[in-house]
Amino acid sequence: MTPELDLIIKNVRLVRPNETAVPTTDIGIKDGKFARIAPNILAEEGKEVCDGGGLLAFPGLVDAHMHVGIYQPLADDAVTESKAAAMGGVTTALTYFRTGEYYLNKGGYYRDFFPEVLALSQGNYWVDYAYHLAPINQKHLDEMPILLTDFGVSSFKIFMFYGGHGLHGRSDQQHNFLQLEPGERYDFAHFEFIMRRLTQMLHDYPQQAPYLSLSLHCEIADILNAYTALVERDGKLKGLHAYNAARPPHSEGLAVFIASYLAYETECLNINLLHLSSRKAVEAALMMQEIFPHINFRREVTVGHLLLDIDTPTQVLAKVNPPIRPREDVEFLWQKVLNGEIDWIVSDHACCRSEIKYNADHPDDIWLSKSGFGGTEYLLSGVFSEGHRRGMSLNQMAELLSWNPAQRFGLLNKGDIAPGYDADLVLFDPNQTFTVRAADSQSGQGYTPFEGQELTGQVKQTFLRGNLVFDNGNIVGEASGEYQKRPNSA
Repeated sequence: MTPELDLIIKNVRLVRPNETAVPTTDIGIKDGKFARIAPNILAEEGKEVCDGGGLLAFPGLVDAHMHVGIYQPLADDAVTESKAAAMGGVTTALTYFRTGEYYLNKGGYYRDFFPEVLALSQGNYWVDYAYHLAPINQKHLDEMPILLTDFGVSSFKIFMFYGGHGLHGRSDQQHNFLQLEPGERYDFAHFEFIMRRLTQMLHDYPQQAPYLSLSLHCEIADILNAYTALVERDGKLKGLHAYNAARPPHSEGLAVFIASYLAYETECLNINLLHLSSRKAVEAALMMQEIFPHINFRREVTVGHLLLDIDTPTQVLAKVNPPIRPREDVEFLWQKVLNGEIDWIVSDHACCRSEIKYNADHPDDIWLSKSGFGGTEYLLSGVFSEGHRRGMSLNQMAELLSWNPAQRFGLLNKGDIAPGYDADLVLFDPNQTFTVRAADSQSGQGYTPFEGQELTGQVKQTFLRGNLVFDNGNIVGEASGEYQKRPNSA
């Protein structure tokens, strides 16, 4: 018999989205795609055969919110952080990117800027990758259709808190930070015009319309500025307690209200509310869904906001925007995840090395610490560990971590284990318990705010389009990640 399959993985427990069972089966792969899913595939039908050992087989994770290249050069960051992604079972990394300071530290047209991003990315990713882009200035509005048609960028972003607030705190240097032209402002009016442009695209490109969306970081700069001044002046709160108070949850809620009304006003129907961190933010998002039922809202939370709270021992290492919240907010987020009112879970991975993360002379000063940290390598283990003990089904995990983000962002060849889909696969041991240690990570960060947490469930192997890229603690093979033009087809 001439082998028809390139690889057969035998004896796995299949975890698919939109199903209720986890059957034991074999998986056949050919030309980088899933070809056959059936029990008892004959070994002689495959050129290579491996034993899955009864492990869980998840579809490769789609980490839909990362920031590769924010604090380190993109070409370097892509290598280390995509290795960390593969370690966590992530096979597709979607990075939010923009012009201005950080990232490539330059402005200009995206027609010049984005080809450089792609050139720096090529050959440096161990997982497949795509980019969401933020229209920062007026000329970017005219480029949005070209970014879709020529580059396959179908998702865009607004950073609502940048008006008078920079990446790390109060700022009166918005023009310099975002490299705006004289007379331009990054404000609510600009956000409205982004929505109007995307609405026009929804009409102009009806076939792509279901996969065209706008994501928003929902915090209001005026509230952040006022409360930061109050907390600093009072001086009683420290660390994550202080940062939580300085960026209060009602700032998130108010931003959700404003974003939602602007979406209603502009008929911008595909809206993603990013990294909702608090009860007030999620309740606001659910209220807006009731008020505007015709808007296709999606609600996102991060693994960091699900695993950490303001009493986390690592403190300044866990500084992020929006902030880590009190335990009661964490428990509320979990409740909404389990109820199916959250659409996907991400890492918001932003590798920020210790020499950048905090001030060496004042290592406990939250105000001097940079925002953001990595976590893509703990995405599946973190969700499984906490979710499983709370009663979350394996199939729901596959929906939250793979299927839902893949469908929203036009990665129609990703997110499921079925014939025709990319053979992105994670073999996962649900019984393996481990303690998080930064020293074990593939990331270049060198620390983690999850340090010392005990997680149950560990990624053993990760396959990208049928090729093994992570094997029991080690990265293997070459960097074979491919840029994903969106929307694509299964």
